[in-house]
Amino acid sequence: PASDDRQVTLSTPNGKGLVVFFYPKDSTKGCTTEAQDFSALKNAFDTLGVEIIGVSRDSLASHEKFIAKSELSVALASDEEGTACEAFGVWVEKSMYGKTYMGIERSTFLIGADGNIAELWRKVRVKGHADAVLEATKTALG
Repeated sequence: PASDDRQVTLSTPNGKGLVVFFYPKDSTKGCTTEAQDFSALKNAFDTLGVEIIGVSRDSLASHEKFIAKSELSVALASDEEGTACEAFGVWVEKSMYGKTYMGIERSTFLIGADGNIAELWRKVRVKGHADAVLEATKTALG
């Protein structure tokens, strides 16, 4: 389920393509910056016929608060069961301060109109990432 009251199927993109960015948690610093950066570029992606969807394991209620608080214009999908995270291989073992835990590896996938992955980014660094995805989208699908 997505924040814009619809069900998202990642295997069948509308238009020319789909950018799916997986992020760890609503309203955290890096995730907020990433979602705001993609929101700022939404019109450029729309012009290319490419939809942007952010995915985390947070609930739709959490997404709605995140969207309102951070003034986001991109849709956010809730993967509470982790099905999409597992399918895309982004649910991984992570470590912080010597403790290991399972979490989402910040990753982005550019999916073409044919449903195939045209480009992917793993272990994403937020700064400049949305711009890089837009440029790659222009090259791959433009």
